[in-house]
Formats: sequence, C-alpha cells, structure tokens
Amino acid sequence: MTLHADPHLALVRPVQPLTPEGCQECLLLGSPWVHLRLCLTCGHVGCCDSSPNRHARRHSAADGHPIASSLEPGEDWRWCFVHEAFV
Repeated sequence: MTLHADPHLALVRPVQPLTPEGCQECLLLGSPWVHLRLCLTCGHVGCCDSSPNRHARRHSAADGHPIASSLEPGEDWRWCFVHEAFV
C-alpha cells in the first residue's frame, strides 16, 4: 500500500466512534452494511463503499471531512476521499 502525503491530514483529530455499534445512518434506517469507516475529524461512523448506502463517503462530501479510517478489527489504515488515496 502506497501512502500519499495529503494536506487534509491536518483535519485529523483524536476521535471516539459516535456509534460504535454500527453505521449511524444505517442503524436509523434499519439498513445493512458491509464494513465500517470512522471519520477522523468528528467520529462519525459510516458504512463503506461496498455497502448499499455508502454513508462514510456521503458524510465526507456533505460535512467536508475528508479522512476516514477502517473501523474493522485488525485493519489499520486511513483513506482520503478527496484524493482517493491511502494516507
């Protein structure tokens, strides 16, 4: 995996998942998800791009929070939705 030097890393904060039990929007909708992503600016938990609703990407676009990390056990990576790259 190639890491990208990204100016958006300045927006990364120490966060706790707001809904550690699952995707915030999917929980409200009763919708399934595949994998979870954690917004590293505010702690929003959204579903991945393989999920039907892609809430992590939607949150990034709507709120201007570009960097998310995997919330899956054993995974340790961050993704910039703006640059479409690992950071």
